[in-house]
Amino acid sequence: MSSMENKIDKIVEKILEDYKDERFINQVEVFDQPDKEVVIDITKKMLKIIFPGFYRENNYHFYNNYSRLTNLLEDVMYNLNKQIAIALKQKPENKLRQQCEIQKDAENLSLAFFEQIPKIREYVDTDVQADFDGDPAAFNKNEIILTYPGLMASTVNRIAHELYLLRVPIIPRMMTEYIHNLTGIDIHPGATIGKYFFIDHGTGIVVGETTVIGEHVKIYQGVTLGALSTRGGQALKGVKRHPTIEDNVTIYSGASIFGGETIIGHDSVIGSNAFITKSICPGSRVSIKNQEHNIKQGDCDDFDTDPATDSSWFYII
Repeated sequence: MSSMENKIDKIVEKILEDYKDERFINQVEVFDQPDKEVVIDITKKMLKIIFPGFYRENNYHFYNNYSRLTNLLEDVMYNLNKQIAIALKQKPENKLRQQCEIQKDAENLSLAFFEQIPKIREYVDTDVQADFDGDPAAFNKNEIILTYPGLMASTVNRIAHELYLLRVPIIPRMMTEYIHNLTGIDIHPGATIGKYFFIDHGTGIVVGETTVIGEHVKIYQGVTLGALSTRGGQALKGVKRHPTIEDNVTIYSGASIFGGETIIGHDSVIGSNAFITKSICPGSRVSIKNQEHNIKQGDCDDFDTDPATDSSWFYII
């Protein structure tokens, strides 16, 4: 045995010895946990169901959508059943139940979820329309579906939210964290989001579990809809901790809105970098008072006018 093999054997022995204590991370029942890769595959296939003409398959035949959709649904349902059954075993009330009973629950939950696909697609269609209406840079709706991270994040959230409403543990969060990793947009599956939701740019957006968002809401990058404090820990489970955003609200980049009792009234505009912890009346405009700018002028010889004297010039800092 080589020197390197000896070193590896010793490291393995040390790690195995480390597994023997009572720490939670030492669980080795791999098959008692939902499979992350399978859940990601389910998510990807759900996107094919939501947008049937935008995700190619090697054996795609446009003239036989019935057969294609049947095969896709059977694949997703089979794997979703298995993953839900695994996740359900982690609920305390299921610890002593028979596996056949848990499996039957998983099948019923899967069927109930798939019944919601037309509703999910209805909401997603309004999101596509909101993106197109709200973004003059959009070439067409095809571009939005294929390239906009905000639409991708909100679509996966709408899928995961239906599982969340069915009280399926873990799996909805696995779905939204997968898309969070891809887009930089963190929307908890518990968040309730109305129709015509538009995320512009999107990077750095955080939307907490108990957030409620109305219809025709537009939010920009870096917005946080969060909780005032989570120091209560598990005692706060089930308590509304995140704000309510009513219809026709625009929230610009970097704004932070906190608290379960905070309501942003309909038809309001929240300016960039605002920090809000109290309710705002409908129709309000919230902005940060301009800070004093200290500008050291550059060489203006190349310009027809001098920014220092011409009022048509302005600076954005």
